[in-house]
Parts: sequence; structure tokens; C-alpha cells
Amino acid sequence: MTFLRSLLFALIQGAFTIPYGLLAPLLYPLPALTRYRIMRLWGVFMVWLARWVLGIRYRVSGLEHLPKGPCVVLSKHQSAWETIALQLFMPPLSFVLKKELLKIPFFGWGLAMASPIAIDRAAGREALKTLEVQGMRRLAQGFWVVVFPEGSRMPPGQKGKYNVGGAWLAVKAGVPVLPVAHNAGRLWGRNAFIKRPGLITVVIGAPIPTAGRKATEVNAEAEAWIERQMASL
Repeated sequence: MTFLRSLLFALIQGAFTIPYGLLAPLLYPLPALTRYRIMRLWGVFMVWLARWVLGIRYRVSGLEHLPKGPCVVLSKHQSAWETIALQLFMPPLSFVLKKELLKIPFFGWGLAMASPIAIDRAAGREALKTLEVQGMRRLAQGFWVVVFPEGSRMPPGQKGKYNVGGAWLAVKAGVPVLPVAHNAGRLWGRNAFIKRPGLITVVIGAPIPTAGRKATEVNAEAEAWIERQMASL
């Protein structure tokens, strides 16, 4: 049954993504936030589809911590689920991602219209400069910037190195860091075709101030909070 559910989800996801990808280039003349809100509907449908086809539900605690102004979100990264679902309960988001994703037919075309920050991970300092320039622009446009500090998706129970780029952007921009922990990888694994039913828990922490602080200090505080939460999820 789990296999059949996963197959049905994949078929519907593909059938829905193709027309959305074809629509995406037509949205280019529209303002960035308008394009985002249109493309966000794809994510809304995917989370709904995951609920009714896969049996994947979710709950969020800590919504009261969402700041009123712009921020940089530092989130645990375990699956594709959080890249979709975070959009449902947060203001417009600009995700920092590897530029190769924009080359994927249909999906990448739609992704490009959602105003991501696409970087070349192998570019070193140049990638950090791209993050600063585009991150500042997205924050000014009204987006929150989402950074997965571990870079790659980590299986449940594993921890990667927390890169400082997201905290560095927050310090430069003078905005807080919002830490997020979740256990989506238990049900929706990295590159896994089979997705299992169950409940995903998302925990949002209190904003971490950045004024007068070093990026490494902010990053370490966010890492400590996220990993404490992961140990209890």
C-alpha cells in the first residue's frame, strides 16, 4: 500500500508540475512577490497531496516566535518536504539553493520564478558575495531568506557542518536569525521514492538577535538550539 501511495503521489506530482513549469516563464514581467504567490500554490497543492495520498500530516509549534520584520531562517535539512511546507506558514520565502536546480525541466523553471538565491557552492568567496548581494535584495523586496546551514540533506540522527553563510548574511543585514527544527526525514527521506505516512513535527525557536555580534557566535547559537530540538524529536 505504501508503494502504491508513493507511486500515485509521484504520478500526480509530475502531471501537476509540467503545466506549472510551462506557465512559469509567462510570469516573468510580474513583480517578484506576485510571482512567488502564484508559484507558492504548487507547494500548497503538494502538501495537500502528501496529506491525502501519502498520509503525511504535520504540526507546527512556535508560530508565536515569527518576527514581524524580515529575518534569515536557519533550518534543519532532511528532505524535500521542508522546502515545500515552510512556505505554508511563513511570509514569502527566498531559498538559498544550488544553481543546478534551476536547470531541471519544468520544476526548475517554476523554481526560478519564486525568487530563490542560486549559488555555485564551488565558488568559495564568490558564492558568499552572491549570497550577500542577492540576500540583501530579497530582504528589501519583502522576502525572508531561508538557508539550510548544513548544505545537504542529512538523514535522521546525523548532523552536518553548520556553515556560517546564513548567520553572516543576517549580521550584515542587521536582521535576526530564526531557527527551525523538524523531523521530516523520518517519513520523507532524502531522494526516497517510498514515503511513509505519519506526523511531521516542526519547531520554531525564538529569534536570535544579531546586533553587535559575530556571525560565528550567532551560527553556533542557532546550531545548538536546533540540535537540542532534534534530540527530542
